[in-house]
Amino acid sequence: MTVTIRPADRLDIMAVAELIEEIERFYGSTEIQPREERHSQVEEALFGSPPLASALLVEDGTGNLVGLAAYSFLWPAAGSSHSLFLKELYVRDTLRRQGVGALLMDELRALAAARPGCSRVEWMTDRDNPNARAFYKSLGFAEFDGKIVYRVDTSTG
Repeated sequence: MTVTIRPADRLDIMAVAELIEEIERFYGSTEIQPREERHSQVEEALFGSPPLASALLVEDGTGNLVGLAAYSFLWPAAGSSHSLFLKELYVRDTLRRQGVGALLMDELRALAAARPGCSRVEWMTDRDNPNARAFYKSLGFAEFDGKIVYRVDTSTG
């Protein structure tokens, strides 16, 4: 298995939008937004002014997009430092359990370590996602029980 991990660029917008649809279906969504809307949202998120997020993409040996790690830097973290927050880690099922996710996590840790003032990498997973929890445990990461997540939908007020 040969893969390349690299930052997303504008030429990837359509492929990332297609992968986002796959991710939505993976999580059980049945209401998929129209392709053009998804395309616009990916473009705004990754290349707007300012960008809302960054993404590392995984290409297989034939150049097909097979995975991504979407992240943002958040401030403040410990003290006045900041953190890299991993929002989404996804690898297509054809390459799961082959080390691609571990490579993405290594790359994210390297990005955080190389950025002055970045003190940590943080992420969440659902309690009822045993595969993700087992994956992170296999990499030596311990679960942190210190936070409770809140969420409010802005479209309902």
